[in-house]
Amino acid sequence: MLKLKTTFLALALAGAATMATGLSATAQDKATVGISMPTKSSARWIDDGNNMVKVLKERGYNTDLQYAEDDIPNQLSQVENMVTKGAKALVIAAIDGTTLSDVLKQAKAKGITVIAYDRLIRGTPNVDYYATFDNFQVGVLQAESLVQGLGLKDGKGPFNIELFGGSPDDNNAYFFYNGAMSVLKPYIDSGKLVVVSGQMGMDKVATLRWDGATAQARMDNLLSAYYGNKKVNAVLSPYDGLSIGIISSLKGVGYGSADQPMPVISGQDAEVPSIKAMLRGDQYSTIFKDTRDLAKVTADMVDAALAGKQVTVNDSKTYENGVKTVPSYLLKPVVVYKDNWEKTLVDSGYYKKSQFQ
Repeated sequence: MLKLKTTFLALALAGAATMATGLSATAQDKATVGISMPTKSSARWIDDGNNMVKVLKERGYNTDLQYAEDDIPNQLSQVENMVTKGAKALVIAAIDGTTLSDVLKQAKAKGITVIAYDRLIRGTPNVDYYATFDNFQVGVLQAESLVQGLGLKDGKGPFNIELFGGSPDDNNAYFFYNGAMSVLKPYIDSGKLVVVSGQMGMDKVATLRWDGATAQARMDNLLSAYYGNKKVNAVLSPYDGLSIGIISSLKGVGYGSADQPMPVISGQDAEVPSIKAMLRGDQYSTIFKDTRDLAKVTADMVDAALAGKQVTVNDSKTYENGVKTVPSYLLKPVVVYKDNWEKTLVDSGYYKKSQFQ
């Protein structure tokens, strides 16, 4: 009888252990990941948010997705709430990468993993990883598309060009600009490209909050001040939303006609309005960054970090945030033209062809 009781006790203890293990696994599966995105005003951030939620939920996580609508105090408040509510990891695409130090200090005190998503978080030691694309290469590809569109390698020129930069509070904007200038500056120095306005450097060409209306107003001013009897042949635009504003400005003074063709204009993010602009001949190129891949890489980081495993990175040197070099995973951007947009964007399943009809 004693032996039988002992057996029952052993079985009961084994069952309890199994149940405890199951509960632990379930608790881990149900960890909440806070996702802080900057704005819904850009289609790409909506896609980023949706893709992050989809991938993380497929892996058993709860998600708390918030959009700050480009309001810095709003983003701070949202992240603070995520910390307070017990998120185990934070995925943050910062509006201003220098404003999150205090809240991330709180996060680190609670053992929360912090991943900077596409935009580097600056000025704090409390960011663990960075998932993004090769942002210098984005700028290189944008500039190379302008070189191709103008025929500079065939000896054509000189051509007039104007330069636009991204938001000065977004670390990526400097990588985009520097990457582009690594290609364009030799042509500027040789006189094959002429910046008629003389406006060069991020201190002069930046566009706060990546705002298309701001870019349109600046293009209006450039055209009226410097192009009375001259033509713009190319515009370096780092983002599709700016490109659309720039195109509107140019069309307002007669560009886009047979005797005054559109300049060669770059872009980024492969947004639907810009693809349509490319098909019309208004925009020359854009850069595609597949946010589905970025979501997977970020989810891999979350999985590894929360499981106490080594997080996979492929760059440990480039992204210095003022306090530390943040271990990063860089994905490859793809340049899109009128002749490869369908293969790149539709055949891959990123868009439906009906969106462009």
